[in-house]
Amino acid sequence: MKNLNQSSPQRPDKVVKTEDEWRAILTAEQFRISRNAGTEPPFCGLDLGFKGEGEYHCVACDLPLFRSAKKFDSGSGWPSFYDPIDEDNVWYRSDQSHGMVRTEILCARCDGHLGHVFDDGPPPTHLRYCINGTVLKFVPDSAAD
Repeated sequence: MKNLNQSSPQRPDKVVKTEDEWRAILTAEQFRISRNAGTEPPFCGLDLGFKGEGEYHCVACDLPLFRSAKKFDSGSGWPSFYDPIDEDNVWYRSDQSHGMVRTEILCARCDGHLGHVFDDGPPPTHLRYCINGTVLKFVPDSAAD
C-alpha cells in the first residue's frame, strides 16, 4: 500500500517539543490522540457533514494535510480522505496494536498521530485515510485571500 518507515522523516521545518510543551498548546484530547496514538470515538470528532472548501491542517504544527475536495463519506464515523495534499507531509508506519495490523499515518512535521490508511477507498487512489477529526484544523480557502 504505502512505504512504511520505522523512523520519522527528516525535514528542515521539523517541530520537536517536550511533552510539557505539547500539553501547553494542545487540549487534553488533542494531546491524547496526537502524542499518544489515541483514537476518538466514531461520529464524535470533526463535523463529518461539513462541506466547506479549504484545507485540513495538523492541529499541532499547522502543516497542510488534506484538501476538502478529497474528503468523502466513508460511513466509518471518522473524517475520510482519499489522498493527502502532499505525500511529503505525511509518513507511514506499521501499527500492530489492539491485535490488528494496520498502517498508521503521522504528520511528517511534528510526528503527530493522525489515524490509519486502508485500501478500501474510492478511485482514483482506492485509499481511505481515516483521520481523527480532533487533530485536524480546518482552514477555509477564503482565509488565504
